[in-house]
Amino acid sequence: MNADESKPEVEAAESKPDAGASPPSAKPTEPTANAGAVRQQPDPKALALTHDAKAPESKPGGKAEPKTEAMPEPMREAKAGSKPKAIAETKPAIKADESKPATQTAAPKRKLGNTVIFTIATLGILAGLVAAYVFGMARKSQPPVFQPISNPYGSAIYANGMIESDLPSGENINIFPQVSGPIIKVLVKEGQSVKAGALLFTIEDSVQRANTKLAEATLKLDRDQYDKDRASYDLEPKSISRNVVDVAEDTVTQAAASLKAANALLQYYSVKAPVDGVVLAVNAAVGGYVSPQGNFDTYTELFDPLVVMSGPQEYMDVRCYVDEILVSKLPTLWHIEAEMQPMGTDIKVPLEFVRVQPYISPKIELSNQKQEQVDLRVLPVIFRFEKKDLPVYPGQMVDVFIGQK
Repeated sequence: MNADESKPEVEAAESKPDAGASPPSAKPTEPTANAGAVRQQPDPKALALTHDAKAPESKPGGKAEPKTEAMPEPMREAKAGSKPKAIAETKPAIKADESKPATQTAAPKRKLGNTVIFTIATLGILAGLVAAYVFGMARKSQPPVFQPISNPYGSAIYANGMIESDLPSGENINIFPQVSGPIIKVLVKEGQSVKAGALLFTIEDSVQRANTKLAEATLKLDRDQYDKDRASYDLEPKSISRNVVDVAEDTVTQAAASLKAANALLQYYSVKAPVDGVVLAVNAAVGGYVSPQGNFDTYTELFDPLVVMSGPQEYMDVRCYVDEILVSKLPTLWHIEAEMQPMGTDIKVPLEFVRVQPYISPKIELSNQKQEQVDLRVLPVIFRFEKKDLPVYPGQMVDVFIGQK
């Protein structure tokens, strides 16, 4: 093969550019006369220029379309052996093109976030306006359940009071047993009126009854012995010593006293009402064990009296607790008058002054008021009123105004 035959092949390979390919930046060098040398050792500059002319153009999508063209075998070997400079130069352009879609998608997201924030802010403003309107509406107050207490005097002292039974002294009658044992009978109920000496309950007394019978038998034996000694002494004074007769007489006296004590102790097993009155509370049940301390309450873990009684309830008392800081403002005893009102009612009852308990004690009767002070000491003042049909009971808290006549 001569040199003239190699040139048409090179020109034929170079004359087939793609329609969309850009023109080469430089013309390929002319082949030398020695065509055989060109085939075996191609010029690197010529290969680079040829490859640059045939490099595919990158598209906006970021991918270049490869183009297959016929090239001489030496040029293919050179392309496979070395990395052309044109390919390296096109990669940054491709990466730049690839970053554009990410920038374009970030803008819609930022716009959507601003829309959400604006919507939330608008809703918050509307909610605030609605809440301000709702809470700013004037509501009609509800009428009171009962008429609040009012001062019936021009100048008066307020005090908390507690209703109790009408007794010359004290509050109520607490009944405790004097012996221990299980209860076998409860003969009264709460609210029942009883007379003095009425049987309230009985305690199991079999042991004490046996002791009483033993004391009776001992008394009978001692009396018989005394009668024999006395008869013998009367018949013949020298038959028996006078000292023996005296000892027998003393033994009879002792046996009689033991029997009397046994009978008295036996009466303690039957608990009776000490005065006329009303049974307020019964804290004993059949089968329950009691002692002189009372009945043990499993809820409070304290000992309670078996029976709580009051006096007759035609009249009742009100024990008022005047704060120590108001004691100096009490009217004189001959000019005191008062009026009470049970809590939660519209009932107003005039009170009659009875007495003052001259002992200031710590405040323990509370009325559950929010501003009530519990670190004070109080002076009890007792008033009296006629119960009639008033719905009041011992232990009930009342409001009291103490004025001056």
